[in-house]
Amino acid sequence: MTVPVQPRRAAALAVLCVMALMIVLDSTIVAVAVPAIQADLGFSPAGVAWVVNGYLIGFAGLLLLAGRLGDLVGARRVFLAGLVVFTAASLLCGLATTAPLLVAGRFVQGVGGALASAVIFSLIVRLYPEPGAQARAIGVYSFTQAGGAAFGFVAGGLLTEAAGWPWIFLVNVPIGVVVLVAALRVVPRETGLGLGAGLDVSGATLITAGLSLGVYAIVDGGPWYGLAAFLLVTAFLIRERYARSPLAPLPVLRRRRLLGTGAAVVLIFATGMGFQFVNALFLQRVAGLDAIGTGLAFVPTPLVIGVMSLIVAPRVTARFGARPVLLAGLGVLAAGLLLLVPVPADPSYATDILPALLIMGLGIGVVIPAIIMLAMSNAAPQETGLVSGLTNTAQQAGAALGLAVLAVIAARVTESSLASGVSEVAALRDGYSRAYLTAAGFAAAAFVIAALALRRPATIPTDDPAVTPAPPTSAAATDPAVTPAPPADAAAAERQTCALVADQP
Repeated sequence: MTVPVQPRRAAALAVLCVMALMIVLDSTIVAVAVPAIQADLGFSPAGVAWVVNGYLIGFAGLLLLAGRLGDLVGARRVFLAGLVVFTAASLLCGLATTAPLLVAGRFVQGVGGALASAVIFSLIVRLYPEPGAQARAIGVYSFTQAGGAAFGFVAGGLLTEAAGWPWIFLVNVPIGVVVLVAALRVVPRETGLGLGAGLDVSGATLITAGLSLGVYAIVDGGPWYGLAAFLLVTAFLIRERYARSPLAPLPVLRRRRLLGTGAAVVLIFATGMGFQFVNALFLQRVAGLDAIGTGLAFVPTPLVIGVMSLIVAPRVTARFGARPVLLAGLGVLAAGLLLLVPVPADPSYATDILPALLIMGLGIGVVIPAIIMLAMSNAAPQETGLVSGLTNTAQQAGAALGLAVLAVIAARVTESSLASGVSEVAALRDGYSRAYLTAAGFAAAAFVIAALALRRPATIPTDDPAVTPAPPTSAAATDPAVTPAPPADAAAAERQTCALVADQP
């Protein structure tokens, strides 16, 4: 794939970010509308959770397979297929008249979201091979994710109240059509390795079932489903050991830095998504804000994230490297969470909540670009889809873990406080405070992993049988005018980044 000229690749990045925005909006915009959906379609109190769980299971289960498919048939094709499926499923959800139909539509919507999002990192890396430009592009993506998550609360409340819950899904249809037309024009074509290079159907079935069942165990299923998920994933790893064309070659999965960045991604997204869930409840049940007010209360955080990820992160990453920036950002993120631990039961937003949200924005704004760059630095050119899928899978696992753990901790501490005679609001505050402390612990654990496991620069072993050089797929291999891919050695990449940034006005 050739490196597009600047205006065209900026347009391609915009397309990728709009699709990512649709996906992240879906998680928060639906949460606001759940009570209206339950009342209209007759969901039981427990059954309505499947409006969210059905999407999560379809989404998380397909990420790894979708990422590998991007390497085999081309990331652009997988992205377009995901966009079409997501848009069509959104229409099905908006027109659903029964609870089973809506849950089915949400599962298909999750499949489409997985296909599209699994290859977004791969496409960004290919569009922006220069480390400095890549850092800025990932910063744009990070801002899109943070802003979309906060905006979803506001948009969900407005759409549900003004037009009814079906429009939280139907609004995706015209946007999806416009994005599809634009993607066909500006997202560059590239040639994949071919299906014969690694479509392990048995392995794909095992890992898809294992991941889906694992998410189900976290959100609704209990320990026996977790054990079944563990056995399926173990069977997948055994299968990959002996498969002629493995879906995810074990030499790739055993790389120390890949494992380290994956564990850090899990903990970072457990921190961020778990905090978002807990803080939304805190703002409504303790601070007394409504749904729209809750969304507006989150707005300062994505604004700070935008400044940090778009302006600050690329420059400090160029100066100091991704790992030191990641460590500093995790320290700041943990400090912001710790500020919320002693928050009173009658909090003032301006003095008790806003400072912590601003500090957290400072941390997240550099943490996300840094960890994504470190994760993708573990990929050879023909592995970008696989590593992108692994990184997205780690994100979803972290989000599900954070939601489950923080929700359980908050609930148990609240119950204990109520049993000791504390008022309901104070008991809720106690539960959420403990959840904030746990989230800070997640960030601290990510700090330790990054400090210990990511000390050495990324190197992709040339004698690794899973990393055989891919044949040239475009003029990029021979055209000296085309910007070369970044070096696999992280130290060399950082030196190149410094030079690139220093040359800019």
